[in-house]
Amino acid sequence: MKSLLDNIIWHSLTGHQRELALGAGGARRYLPGFSPIAGFADPEQPQLDDLAAAVQPGEHLYCERWAGRPPSGWRVEEERLMRKLVWEAPPPPGTPAADAMPLGPEHAEQAVALAELTRPGPFGRRTIEMGEYYGYFSDGELIAMAGERMHAGNLREISGVCTHPAHLGRGHARALMLKLVQRELGRGQIPFLHVMSHNLRALTLYRRMGFVDYREVVVRVIART
Repeated sequence: MKSLLDNIIWHSLTGHQRELALGAGGARRYLPGFSPIAGFADPEQPQLDDLAAAVQPGEHLYCERWAGRPPSGWRVEEERLMRKLVWEAPPPPGTPAADAMPLGPEHAEQAVALAELTRPGPFGRRTIEMGEYYGYFSDGELIAMAGERMHAGNLREISGVCTHPAHLGRGHARALMLKLVQRELGRGQIPFLHVMSHNLRALTLYRRMGFVDYREVVVRVIART
């Protein structure tokens, strides 16, 4: 598991999700419309030249574990620290989020709007097609969601976890996540997630639920000049 999780983006894009990948050589990215994320065979020395033909000038992509100077033709727009957490607890009891609705392409516009409002991480119009997504609605408006993104080996990422600010404190995000954890464990998969290191509220919640810290990495937003 360790080798997969250390370079989970690359292993997802060259494994279970290779049909969603674009790129060549030692570089891949998710197809436009999906989450704007890139992975590299060697993430500490990324082969950006192999990715150039798959990225439009000015387009932003997220990548991890690279802290060196950008080569000519590329710039770093943002840099932060991010934590990887892995589930290490018994399966959740009961039937979490039994009243949550499955989300599909027909909910893409609302999902993107909620993600833009709450900024849970890189999210595209087709991200909800990357796995199972569930949400809560109020008066026809999507107010909370969570779903699955990366997939390598038996590792399955829980992602896109967010709640509308007007509906915080009601346990929606926790219930949706526990539903996904239960479903993934039932498939023989290991749930994991990413969270920005400064997001102490989310880190506290995830640790109480049963996730444990695996490692902290640099995450960057890059663009072609």
